[in-house]
Amino acid sequence: MKNIFIILFSLATMASATAQKTSLFNGSDLEGWNIHGTEKWYVSAGVLICESGPEEKYGYLSTDMFYDDFILTLEFKQEANGNSGVFFRSTLEGTKISGWQVEVAPPNHDTGGIYESYGRGWLIKPDAKKDKALKMGEWNKMKIRVVGEKVTTWLNGKKMVCLSDEKIGAGKGAIALQIHDGGGIKVMWRNINIKTL
Repeated sequence: MKNIFIILFSLATMASATAQKTSLFNGSDLEGWNIHGTEKWYVSAGVLICESGPEEKYGYLSTDMFYDDFILTLEFKQEANGNSGVFFRSTLEGTKISGWQVEVAPPNHDTGGIYESYGRGWLIKPDAKKDKALKMGEWNKMKIRVVGEKVTTWLNGKKMVCLSDEKIGAGKGAIALQIHDGGGIKVMWRNINIKTL
């Protein structure tokens, strides 16, 4: 009986260890990330910043590692029009991205919704009443939970959408931050943490 207890305790400890929260951004440089495109990605005062470059095209910053099932939490602050996003289970060829985006956008543009790039487009948008959870020009907290084919998003503690999708369930890839094309965009990021499930 004692041996069974020890084994169960060891298994529980191992499971807990594998589910620890890990920081994806070290606060000083872009170690662990890859830049795609010519838009600006840099670190200032412990904050990760994306800003439109002279070409005013799409740009991405993707993780070195792929992540399947996880809870991702981060904070973002938008300046200018703030059109950006957080991709998951995504792969890139240059600046052509395959995968799914949790939208980060100005007011009334569906922050927290899920969009499939170079595919089906919008899969789900939040109810318009939920948009008041967004604090433009201030720090916002986003939470994204991806398990199998189910994705749930929260913005500042408000549940935005929940979607089950077979294609997402089969997806593999990295997490990536986006800057939209068109110019005049600046978004800041901090406290980017992931817990694998």
